[in-house]
Amino acid sequence: MAEVTRTPVDISQGSRTRGGIGESTPRPDGTLKVTGEFAYASDLWHEDMLWGHTLRSPHAHAEIRSIDVSEALAQAGVYAVLTHEDLPADTRHYGLEIPDTPVLAQDRVRHHGEPVALVAADHPETARRAAAKIRVDYAELPVVTDEATALAPDAPLLHPDRDDHHAPHVPHPNVLHRQPIVRGDAAAARERADVVVSGEYELGMQDQAFLGPESGLAVPAEDGGVDLYVATQWLHSDLRQIAPVLGLPPSMVRMTLSGVGGAFGGREDVSMQIHACLLALRTGKPVKMVYNRFESFFGHVHRHPAKLWYEHGATRDGRLTHVKCRIVLDGGAYASASPAVVGNAASLSIGPYAVDDVDIEALALYTNNPPCGAMRGFGAVQACFAYEAQMDKVAAELGLDPVEFRQRNAMSQGTVMPTGQVVDSPAPVAELLRRVKAMPLPPERQWEAAGGAADVRALPGGLSNTTHGEGVVRGVGYAVGIKNVGFSEGFDDYSTARVRLEAIGGEPVAIVHTAMAEVGQGGVTVHAQIARTELGVTQVTIHPADTRVGSAGSTSASRQTYVTGGAIKHACEAVRERVLELGRARFGSYHPAWATAELLLESGKVVTDGGEVLADLVDVLEGESVDIELEWRHRPTQPFDRVTGQGDGHVQYSFAAHRAVVEVDTELGLVKVVELACAQDVGKALNPLSVVGQIQGGTAQGLGLAVMEEIVVDPRTARVRNPSFTDYLIPTILDTPTIPVDVLELADEHAPYGLRGVGEAPTLSSTPAVVSAIRAATGLALNRVPVRPEHLTGT
Repeated sequence: MAEVTRTPVDISQGSRTRGGIGESTPRPDGTLKVTGEFAYASDLWHEDMLWGHTLRSPHAHAEIRSIDVSEALAQAGVYAVLTHEDLPADTRHYGLEIPDTPVLAQDRVRHHGEPVALVAADHPETARRAAAKIRVDYAELPVVTDEATALAPDAPLLHPDRDDHHAPHVPHPNVLHRQPIVRGDAAAARERADVVVSGEYELGMQDQAFLGPESGLAVPAEDGGVDLYVATQWLHSDLRQIAPVLGLPPSMVRMTLSGVGGAFGGREDVSMQIHACLLALRTGKPVKMVYNRFESFFGHVHRHPAKLWYEHGATRDGRLTHVKCRIVLDGGAYASASPAVVGNAASLSIGPYAVDDVDIEALALYTNNPPCGAMRGFGAVQACFAYEAQMDKVAAELGLDPVEFRQRNAMSQGTVMPTGQVVDSPAPVAELLRRVKAMPLPPERQWEAAGGAADVRALPGGLSNTTHGEGVVRGVGYAVGIKNVGFSEGFDDYSTARVRLEAIGGEPVAIVHTAMAEVGQGGVTVHAQIARTELGVTQVTIHPADTRVGSAGSTSASRQTYVTGGAIKHACEAVRERVLELGRARFGSYHPAWATAELLLESGKVVTDGGEVLADLVDVLEGESVDIELEWRHRPTQPFDRVTGQGDGHVQYSFAAHRAVVEVDTELGLVKVVELACAQDVGKALNPLSVVGQIQGGTAQGLGLAVMEEIVVDPRTARVRNPSFTDYLIPTILDTPTIPVDVLELADEHAPYGLRGVGEAPTLSSTPAVVSAIRAATGLALNRVPVRPEHLTGT
């Protein structure tokens, strides 16, 4: 059961309309999804539709000597086979930040699974069989798989011709991006330390493991353009990358969001979008592409694997003197979001602690491993695992309670970040730790306490990976993390909302139109709640997301409720003002009923439960509507200085703390996570039930990274060894522990309604909390995740 703790927040635009902000309004798509009736992008259908398929490289690094498509083209049912030679425009590369990714490989492939050719056929199996008949002559090349091979004197340069704004700031062409942060004098501070502790840490490559694979439908249009229906996280970013490659103006590429089966960052990059459009334009027929799970592992980016070195110093009374660290992220073959991930990892690398003297370096490498980019937590996850392990080690060296040590060094409002930015909103780190520690612990050895009669499926931790033997030992661990909210480093982070208010059937109805990608986070629910609150109407329709309205940015960085929600609020306020103008023009200044309506409209507290106010509002709207589209931006941020790392790079921070309780079978190396309690400040819970769901979901994803999830890449060949859910394990309901949640609401005065982004922070601290608990149970160092049985037994 989730405990929701409320701190009063004054929001001037309150509403007595049911279903407004602050209520646990049900999701409009919830029933359809749990009953299997929801239409996802993979369910799209069109008459006379063809199926697209991608031929992918079996090698991680190879020269392409020739491609022969004749046998594939000759197969019955095949309508088109495309290679790089068939691309219609001079622009043949795309990319989220740096356009370094080829639409189809030309002279060289740089990672296992890179797209080489496309097939369109009248049946998906026909397309697959035809692709298998394409003959590609490869000459394998040496692979770059880690820092040593990437920076070796004879290392092959993966992008020798790259010329972009990052290049002057990196020491080697195979370094994709580098960000140092230096503040104070870490070397001098080290001399004042009574204790100095260092450690090396490593994280494996994690997959987003979303429910629905990449899918979409491209339909050629009579004007020579194309209509694309697709599951994505960022319609306008896709459009920016797609149109130049097709040789079309953006106005001729019309995109509509289809049902999205989860994302977690993996849909922020383009996958099948360009390929489906190319095939549709070539054949003149609608083309559908749906990846199978095997192909999906190659079709999207993953979380950056990382190697980290940290040094912490502290005085005898438990005050941190300095932090030094070096973070190396494996970006894989192409850039994706790696520069921004590096910026996050560097700027958040010391955690939610007050430290004056820091020396930080973070970088990302080009390698022949799979491309890596956005995933929930976005660079902060890797850093949190390392700095929280360090906090446990320093506390142990000083003989202090690990929670008390964290609280002594916890940041608060007014703390200066390593980047020089002052935290100007609540930062209740010490309080979150206090709350999570105060939660009651589950009973030990529950199966024995129940007299052997208990159904283990009903016990916390369920049927997850452990036994009930004598070798089972309990461990308890703590962790806390800090995550930025919104796009950073000077990015123009804005969103657009169109709000229409009209009278239909004698009742005012609002229509909200944005390009926000609903990927399962519940934005469509919250957006309707905002409109109900601001306009006082009961009936709100959420228009399908498409590119016929201005950009809403990406559904990532915990930003959509903040930024697109802010845009909706802003547009609703403008609609209210316009309705007031219409009412004054129609009724004059002295109409007594309208005078009451004016007061309520101006305060945002329209009552739509009948009576004169509702009747007058409908009269104003009769025969016309109010339709306003506006952009809304949060406070500006700054790029980090490339030498010192100083700058107000982030708009907002979020915080979460976890306590993990585990049971470890020390003989078999099996781990059962019994409980993962979380305390998180959310600023304002616009939909409390949805907030708890986001926290619990992020917590479960962090659990997966801690004990089971890893894409295994062969270090000799850079080939992926486990591209399926048979071998890539994720937590199921049987592995999920009890997740009690304590929600704190301390308003950020700079944000709409005082809210704070929710979805990512719990993904940070859950992983190190679980590993800390396993260390407490076993006494082992455990400096790598995921923790495997052989790490616990030494086999």
